[in-house]
Amino acid sequence: MIAKILALAGGISGAVALSQYPEFSQQYIQRLGGQVDALTLVVADFDRSATANGLTRDAALDQLQGTAFLAARKTDTARMFARHERLAADLAFLRLASPMERIAMPHRLGDAETFAATWGDYQPALPLTVAGAVAGVLGFFGGFAGIKLVFSILGWPFRRLRAKSPVRDAAHGRVH
Repeated sequence: MIAKILALAGGISGAVALSQYPEFSQQYIQRLGGQVDALTLVVADFDRSATANGLTRDAALDQLQGTAFLAARKTDTARMFARHERLAADLAFLRLASPMERIAMPHRLGDAETFAATWGDYQPALPLTVAGAVAGVLGFFGGFAGIKLVFSILGWPFRRLRAKSPVRDAAHGRVH
């Protein structure tokens, strides 16, 4: 009985938690768009400077050497280019996806900086959308099944013991 109650509590917890995902992912997309826009400006500015000096992006990066500062700047700039590409790709996928499709894309919410900023400002709300309801149902079944599975695994050794122990006849007190 306790396992069923805990499984129900797990299901309700899963429903409450996952029902927030569609709105959280929407707010993440908005922040991600801001990140991509800001990085796009920096990338474009670097590329303009490189072009104005007759260089490609890679050639301009290669010229950032000679001092510890320039070497660090080169590493930071290369990391920024890679981050821009990754975030722009994630943003493109997330913008094309419906709220229902985004439920299957939690890996696209992978930028730790953007995720932390979104989480810091996020205010849970009652999900009044179809996607929120579907996510809630999925969360309920996931939480319910997860708790049932844990108790099933924990109870497995005891079921084997119960099956091997003698059974008493309640009416006569005899062991069978």
